[in-house]
Amino acid sequence: MTTDTPGATPRTLCSALPAAEPGSTVRLQGWVHRRRELSAVTFLVLRDRSGLAQVVLPAGSEVPPEETTVEVVGTATANAQAPGGVEVTGPTITLLTEPAATPPVELWRPALTASLPTLLDHAPVTWRHPAQKARWQLAAASLQGFRSTLDGLDFTEIQTPKFVASATESGANVFEVDYFGRPAYLAQSPQFYKQQMVGVFERVYEVGPVFRAEPHDTVRHLAEYVSLDAELGFVRDHRDVLTVLREVLAGMVAAVHERAGEAVALTGADVPVVPEEIPVIHFRDALALVGAPDDEPDLAPEHERALGAWAREEHDSDFVAVEGYPMAKRPFYTHPWSGPADDPARWSNSFDLLFRGLELVTGGQRLHQPSEYDAAIRARGEDPASYASYLQAFEHGMPPHGGFAIGLERWTGRLTGAQNVREVTLFPRDLNRLTP
Repeated sequence: MTTDTPGATPRTLCSALPAAEPGSTVRLQGWVHRRRELSAVTFLVLRDRSGLAQVVLPAGSEVPPEETTVEVVGTATANAQAPGGVEVTGPTITLLTEPAATPPVELWRPALTASLPTLLDHAPVTWRHPAQKARWQLAAASLQGFRSTLDGLDFTEIQTPKFVASATESGANVFEVDYFGRPAYLAQSPQFYKQQMVGVFERVYEVGPVFRAEPHDTVRHLAEYVSLDAELGFVRDHRDVLTVLREVLAGMVAAVHERAGEAVALTGADVPVVPEEIPVIHFRDALALVGAPDDEPDLAPEHERALGAWAREEHDSDFVAVEGYPMAKRPFYTHPWSGPADDPARWSNSFDLLFRGLELVTGGQRLHQPSEYDAAIRARGEDPASYASYLQAFEHGMPPHGGFAIGLERWTGRLTGAQNVREVTLFPRDLNRLTP
């Protein structure tokens, strides 16, 4: 119980009502979730942040419209048929707002059957549905697990600018903005800044939005999404990065079980088991496995699905890491391959982690020598001087380092089996949507 006003009856959350002493006075606050009028009695189902509670009134009682916020003061009464075995009787109901307008969907139904555009157009209201809200509770628990795991590994959380002077990655479109009369861009990732902060803290992470102006109108792409980034110094190669990623995923799964058990039940989420060691396959071998030409520069979605099925069948794993992506498909700061595969000029010390057949994470080892950056940037036909603010960290000594980035919406979508990443995004931004 919590008390909002000194001397007032403490507020009881709906989830705490079953623990109330029978016959005691309780004060609940929340939304009118549902009204049910029977011949002998009227039921009001109240909803707050913790769940639902049943309030009993005489037949014919006037009940505020659904979604009206109210305060209910009454008597805690045992009833085996009520949620948690306790209901509120003899209530006094006080409106805390004007009577609410009719919701665009029936929020009291067990499942929302409205179309996705309807859900998105009315997101401020449709997210109130318990099963819909539970999707974000899975995301919130995952965020907590991400942070707590890295905190436990001596990482420092940072926050980096979202207005940047140049594109972070080649091949991805950027949003240009007017920054006090000169051009700037919305950050595609915190990559440059998190690398620089490795020179300060050795191990850093960030949770924040990133922006991609890629004209994709697919079920897996957004123009703005939440990126869970980590970067660590003094690595031997990308496998050290993958080891930390495995710990992070295990921590996220543990947090979902610990903090969002009810949300798992409401959404039917299929929470994975993270293997002690994530299976790894080289990009070259992955192409052969899925029957793709050996000169393919990247994996297509159907290739990712096939590899996901292979990992499940061969390794009993929902995860598989594909390492050694071609340098031509990786950003200029990517470290070239140092493993046993042939043609090191072609391959990279990088990986993608697939989760149930969908790319979830990109990671790898970065360059750390100033001369390497000079060569890599000139190979792109650019002048290293244009990257001066970024490169100064390397000129003053940087350790071998690497990192990764997890897409939060893709992670949550995979947990819930969502067909479209927008289903698990609070207010998605894509090629066509800028409101609400």
